[in-house]
Amino acid sequence: MARDIQSITKMSRREGYALHPKSLKHLVKRSTIPGQHGRSGRRVTTSQYARQLREKQKVKRLYGLLERQFSNLMKEANRKKGQSGTVLLQLLEQRADNVVYRAGFATSRRAARQLVTHGHFLLNERRVDIPSIRLKSGDVVSVRPKSRQSEYFKKLDEIASTGDNSASWISVNRKKLEIKVTGEPSREEAEPDINEQLIVEYYSR
Repeated sequence: MARDIQSITKMSRREGYALHPKSLKHLVKRSTIPGQHGRSGRRVTTSQYARQLREKQKVKRLYGLLERQFSNLMKEANRKKGQSGTVLLQLLEQRADNVVYRAGFATSRRAARQLVTHGHFLLNERRVDIPSIRLKSGDVVSVRPKSRQSEYFKKLDEIASTGDNSASWISVNRKKLEIKVTGEPSREEAEPDINEQLIVEYYSR
């Protein structure tokens, strides 16, 4: 399965945005873009195209998608009813890896994607190992019985205590290691520092 293996801290510096919790301290120390030309300071992107591109790259990297995946998701969002930018964010939020992260079962989306890929979860009592699978209301994600015996899930409260489990559209039972999707994500519950209209404009060129 193809995946982006670039350094998350370098990508965070390039976008000027913490794409991973551990990137926060690196951005404080070095806020310039990577490479020899970054030493003179962060470049100011003045053109509309540059702003659109950077916003697209930021969101794509934030959710851990490759270019083709992200482009296909934008096409799907355009076909659905509603504002394309809002629909795009909803589709991103409904990914299995994002739901695991939102539930607080992982410290980052990258970590959540790895957990799903390694087959640690069941979706409606069937093993799932596809991070991009989209969850809908009524779906139940649970940790596999065998995986519950691992040190990671035994110490989940210590390891993944920084997860964002504030999403109102999922119900989390940490004792049973279970996540239930109870609705659909709203725009307000997606990442706040995103200008989705710039992404729509980028793909509308």
